[in-house]
Amino acid sequence: MAERDTRIGHREVALGRLAELAARGRARLLAHDPVTADEIDAAVANGVAVAEFPTTPEAARAARERGLRVVAGAPNVLRGGSHSGNVSAAELVAAGLVDGLSSDYLPSTPLAAALRLASLGIVPLPRAVALVTSGPASVAGLADRGALVAGQRGDLAVVTVERGWPTVRTTVTAGDSALLAGVGQ
Repeated sequence: MAERDTRIGHREVALGRLAELAARGRARLLAHDPVTADEIDAAVANGVAVAEFPTTPEAARAARERGLRVVAGAPNVLRGGSHSGNVSAAELVAAGLVDGLSSDYLPSTPLAAALRLASLGIVPLPRAVALVTSGPASVAGLADRGALVAGQRGDLAVVTVERGWPTVRTTVTAGDSALLAGVGQ
């Protein structure tokens, strides 16, 4: 940490450049692991659009109040809490503070976490599914996808659940209905 602190000036230069790009719509910035409302305020001042994995309810509420999208960890949901003592993602979802679920190390967890949230009654199934469809699309700034709406990109995933774990069996992207011919065989 001491060595890192000797280079903090480089962070400020990089952050300034990234903030310029965000202001021009050329970059989408995320604040990783924010802890306090002050950290959220600093992130907003630098053009951040997303609070990624807020570590406290305070940070998640502050992000929501300041118009940031909020992403929580799907593995956190599946474990029943954070592996490092941070806020429970399910708690944030229950409070309506999460737009999307993601995982930076286990890509099968968002779908499983959504189904777990629904099965535990934390949110209804359509809201749980939105946490891995329209929520992430919104977080990424992709207004043309994430929901089955006329005029938008129509992507689908066919999923089965066996022994408590979901498996994607096939996908249909951008309305390619020809791929559905083999489903169910």
